[in-house]
Amino acid sequence: MTTEPRNGGSVKTLGIKVPDALHAQFALVAQLDGISLGDAAIRAVELYVTTKKAEPDFAARAKAALEAIEREAAARRGAIQGLFGSEDPTAETPTETTTSTRRRSGEASK
Repeated sequence: MTTEPRNGGSVKTLGIKVPDALHAQFALVAQLDGISLGDAAIRAVELYVTTKKAEPDFAARAKAALEAIEREAAARRGAIQGLFGSEDPTAETPTETTTSTRRRSGEASK
């Protein structure tokens, strides 16, 4: 097994502190399996995620977290729109469009 990204994605570094006794056991288990500590850690994280996903209330908790994210995004979107007073804060205002059009066509110098 390799620590290269699966599915062609990017990788993140995870630094954790492990108690000495647990580290010794972890290192021994990885050695007995003939894999690196990094590969063993990836397997452990994969197992943790798989186990958590199988919990009966996990889907409901994930849905609640997603709804909270969406509420926060909507609030932030509203705040940005409030700053610009428009639906699309990246759209030019009519004054900006008219002025920039005049400058390009040479009318602003008249």
